[in-house]
Amino acid sequence: MKICVIGAGAIGGLLAAKLAHAGEEVSVVARGPQLAAISTNGLTLIEEGETIVAPVKASSRLADLGEQDLIILGMKAHQVAAVAPDLAAAMHGETMVLTAQNGIPWWYFFGLGGPHEGTRLESVDPGGVIADNLPVSRVIASVVYPAAEIEKPGVIRHIEGERFTLAELDGSKSERVQKVSQAFTHAGFKAPIATDVRSELWTKLWGNLSFNPISALTHATLEDICRFPLTRELAADMMREAQAVGESLGVRFRIPLEKRIAGAEAVGAHKTSMLQDVEAGRAMEIEALLGSAIELGRITQIPTPRLCAVYALAKLLQQTLARENGRLVVSPA
Repeated sequence: MKICVIGAGAIGGLLAAKLAHAGEEVSVVARGPQLAAISTNGLTLIEEGETIVAPVKASSRLADLGEQDLIILGMKAHQVAAVAPDLAAAMHGETMVLTAQNGIPWWYFFGLGGPHEGTRLESVDPGGVIADNLPVSRVIASVVYPAAEIEKPGVIRHIEGERFTLAELDGSKSERVQKVSQAFTHAGFKAPIATDVRSELWTKLWGNLSFNPISALTHATLEDICRFPLTRELAADMMREAQAVGESLGVRFRIPLEKRIAGAEAVGAHKTSMLQDVEAGRAMEIEALLGSAIELGRITQIPTPRLCAVYALAKLLQQTLARENGRLVVSPA
C-alpha cells in the first residue's frame, strides 16, 4: 500500500519506520528538526537493541506526497483539526484514514446507531472542522498501546508494546480493515480487528482520564498516585463517574476497577504523557482525555463532579503555562 503518516513523532514515527521496513511505500508529514533529519538521514528506529533506517519520503505538505491508499493521523487529538482541510488533496476514491489518537474520538457517535447517531462532540471537534473535511466513511479506528519516544530528531526509540487494535466504526470485519491489519501484522505489530472498539477505547481511557491529569497537577508518577491513599481514591472516584457514563452508552468494562488501578501501579515510576507535556511546555490532551468524557456525561445526564473539578484545575494550569510560554518541572531545591 501507499501509506502516509501525518505526524512522524513517537507513535507516528514507529508506525512509519516499521511499515516502510516491511516493504510498504511510506511517506511522512513532519516539521522543523524532525523533517530536516528525516529528509537528510531517513527515519531511524531503535528497537530491542537493533537499529533500522527506513527510507521514507518526507515533506511539510501532504499535497506534495501524492494520493495515498492509507493516511495515518499520527498526531495528538487536539492537532487533528489543523490538518483536516489538507486531507482531500491526498485522497482517491478508496483512500482510508486511520485515527490513532488517545481519548474519545470525534467520530464516536458515527456508525453507532441509536439515539445519538451523528452527534458531534464539540470537545474534540470544535466547530465541526474534522467532520466537515473527513468523511466518516473513510475512517478506520484504532486503539494504540505501544510506547515510544523521540530520542533525537529523526530517531525513534520503541519502548514497549506491539498492539494496535483496528476496527470499522460499525463493527464489521470489512475487506479493507483486514487489509490494514495484514499490513500491520507483516510489519511486526499485533493488529486484531475489534467488533466493539468503543468498549476497548473506554477501557484505555478509564486510566488516562484519571491518572494523566492527576499526574500533571501533582508531578507524581503512576506508582506515586496509586500508593498515596488520597490520590488513589480520587482516581477511583473519577473512574467510577466515567464508568457510569460509558455504561449508559452501552459500553462494557471487562475488568474490575481495582484491577485497572493495580495495573497502573504495576507500571511503576512512569511519568504520564500529560506530565511529560507539562514538563516540556507542550499543550496537554485535556479535551480528548477528560473534556470529552464530561461532554458525554452532559449528553447522557450523568453527573461528573470530580471529573469537572480536575478538568477545571488542569485547564487553568494549561492556560497559565501557555500565557507564560513556560513549562513546569519539579527539581531538587
